[in-house]
Amino acid sequence: MRLRAQVHQGSIMDISKINDSKWYAIRTHSNQESRADANLKAWQLETFLPKIREQRRNPFSGAFVSLTKPLFPTYLFARFDLQRLLHQVSFVRGVKNVVSFGGIPSPVDDEIIQFFQTRTNDDGFVRIGEDLKPGDKVMMKGGLLDSLVGVLEREMHDSERVIVLLQAINYQGHVIVERNSIKKVTC
Repeated sequence: MRLRAQVHQGSIMDISKINDSKWYAIRTHSNQESRADANLKAWQLETFLPKIREQRRNPFSGAFVSLTKPLFPTYLFARFDLQRLLHQVSFVRGVKNVVSFGGIPSPVDDEIIQFFQTRTNDDGFVRIGEDLKPGDKVMMKGGLLDSLVGVLEREMHDSERVIVLLQAINYQGHVIVERNSIKKVTC
């Protein structure tokens, strides 16, 4: 729905042209997503930099290390009025360019941004994978416990690990495992 306003000369002007803020994908220089995000926010722009937490095993100690990475490396999203701010956004430190097709910046649908925002935790990380809740039947993936079935009991405080109650013949045991080492069993 477009709103219209009466201008004092008697002509009708489209208000949506005054503030036509839309979401755009911003390409950043390598490893400059956070810098570009902070600089765009300094211009009072609404931004969205979806991040994920990735687990890697340290090759020397064998311990898992948690890394913070952008969901889309070298990209973030910003909401702005293209006509008024394209030039300024293009020259913000950390920004390489605004994603364009045929030389014309292409807006990103609000629904796409909302999709990722609704899957973002309070700590700013996007939830990827299955939503698991206590009581869900799960199966172990890989390792010594491969294919064993149990029930998800609860998440640990760091939310990267879970406690699973494994059930076998005449035995029940609790196991603490990495969240990505289980999958939900659908009956």
